[in-house]
Amino acid sequence: MLKSNSLPFTVTKTENFFDRLGDYVGDVFYDILPEKGYELRDEQIYMAFQLEQAFKNKHTIFAEAGVGTGKTLVYLLYAICYARYRGKPAIISCADETLIEQLVKKGGDIEKLEEALGLTVDVRLAKARENYVCIKKLDPLANRTNDEDILRVHDEIPDFVFDTGASMQSFERYGDRKEYPWVPNETWDKIAWDPLQQCSTCEWRHRSGQTLNRDYYRHASDIIICSHDFYMEHVWTKDSRKREGQMPLLPEASCVVFDEGHLLEFAAQKGLTYRYNFEALTKVLTGYMGQDVREESLYLVEDILALNDEWFEMLGNNASVVEGSNRREILLSEEIITMGRSLNDKVDQLLEQLVFDAELFTIEDYHIKIIEEYLEFFSYGLSILLKDDEGIFWLEENDHTTSLVIMPRLVEDVLKKEVFSQVIPFVFSSATLSQNGDFSYLAGSLGIRKYDSFSVESPFDYGEQMKVSGHIETEKSNKWMEIGEQLLENGGKSLVLFSTVEEMNQFRHWSAEQKFPFTILFEGDREISGTVQNFQMDESSVICAYHLWEGLDVPGVALTQVIISSLPFPPNDPVFKAKRKHTNNPIQEIDAPYMLLRLRQGIGRLIRTSGDFGQIHIWMKKNEQSMYQQAIEDVLPVAMEW
Repeated sequence: MLKSNSLPFTVTKTENFFDRLGDYVGDVFYDILPEKGYELRDEQIYMAFQLEQAFKNKHTIFAEAGVGTGKTLVYLLYAICYARYRGKPAIISCADETLIEQLVKKGGDIEKLEEALGLTVDVRLAKARENYVCIKKLDPLANRTNDEDILRVHDEIPDFVFDTGASMQSFERYGDRKEYPWVPNETWDKIAWDPLQQCSTCEWRHRSGQTLNRDYYRHASDIIICSHDFYMEHVWTKDSRKREGQMPLLPEASCVVFDEGHLLEFAAQKGLTYRYNFEALTKVLTGYMGQDVREESLYLVEDILALNDEWFEMLGNNASVVEGSNRREILLSEEIITMGRSLNDKVDQLLEQLVFDAELFTIEDYHIKIIEEYLEFFSYGLSILLKDDEGIFWLEENDHTTSLVIMPRLVEDVLKKEVFSQVIPFVFSSATLSQNGDFSYLAGSLGIRKYDSFSVESPFDYGEQMKVSGHIETEKSNKWMEIGEQLLENGGKSLVLFSTVEEMNQFRHWSAEQKFPFTILFEGDREISGTVQNFQMDESSVICAYHLWEGLDVPGVALTQVIISSLPFPPNDPVFKAKRKHTNNPIQEIDAPYMLLRLRQGIGRLIRTSGDFGQIHIWMKKNEQSMYQQAIEDVLPVAMEW
């Protein structure tokens, strides 16, 4: 095995790196991989040549390659070699944790590459903060709950976390969601990090699993794998973290690969948000009142706290539930806007008062910095809300608090400046990046003006391997009965995809009354990679999900049927309402492209190898059939039967 920091080929002082890289990649795909039993694929060779040019010229490239083309092995090979050449890790950003698992699991793509090429790859995971247990939440909860899942997690926390006398040398990584697969999603939310946590002032900070895992992945020499959400959080927070004397979430990269890159815009919108909860402002300002500040400042703080109470109550009364989304839509009344402006004016006044209070030297600089940072954050987000047509906003509620979320309507300007201004290779990889070979829609939404692109078709014989049937939904109960019959006829071995968690739960309640001779697994009941593993091992089981339209890779007889319970249109929430509002034809420009792309991804879960086979069932309403049947048939790999 080669050392993890050594190039797998030699480059003398008189030789060009990219010439030697091209020779090596040619040897890999023409000789080494075929000798190891891998099929020689023209699609891989073509993709490799295209990527070589992008890396050589430090360009952005859209690499659209169908299922089975082996695109992952190609971009991994280039990313590893380029990282070692530049002495900086490559970042691979994936749509979600399922895709990350596909890369790093035993028998996954990275292990395959290591074994075939005799490499040792230093790959480390950088997971989003909500994937780690929060000791500040877990420890007090464990003292007052009878929930066995929570108590078991608490029992498995390493001793050094609670031993304040423990040395740093005894610290070890812990706290990853994957280490507690038995915990349902709903329970995990009670003990995991959430946006309300103030990590910079937390007494557990240096012993938290999140901190220890971050220290670990930052030292990767080859590859850091993260989610799109995490990458965008890094982009959004890197400047503020530097101002606070902290390191950015991710180190400087040699290159970035966006796997399932068509989903980056949604992650960018989610990452570039201002999130305020009712308690946060109260907590910050109450701490300020506890300092030795002037009377004028105290009166101003009291006014802000009273206004904040009243404003959040008004927002809640004017918010409505949106099916298929946890975003409650806010109807902005004149009264809400007026009160918001008044609140913002008073926050600006307090920021000015902070300058005077700081000059009296009665408040520590540290406290001034925290208060000032939060108030500036609050004021800027509020200004987006109050400016006409610049922001998208909604309320989110859980058992503990109400949060106001404000998001810039357009993210392309931020991405253009903060991401794609870097002169490094950016690779977008997916089976679905273009609309009929045109990449301009995706490029424009991400602020990318100059790019290379190519498309290669899947090598599979879909006519022989796949059958697609269309079905019309009349009544929900009849649809569930027919889906139940489809599951029985196939002996399980199925993936049932739902557009929303609500729809999945409707089927869950119906199926609970039935007696199926196989296990039905539901997304959210356990940690997702554990659920997928159980599905793969129990070959007659069924997995029901609303997130697994992308990333699920289960070849063989464990998955021979995909049932799409409804066409996956975007939710009618504030984000997509704003998108529709700013187009001439919302159906053609927003709803249909989103649905068709997601549909193509869902269909792609069935045939993963040349030996796979199976059936696709697509359910839709009668009016949807009349509107979208032709568009759906145009993107299907085989003709649809009714």
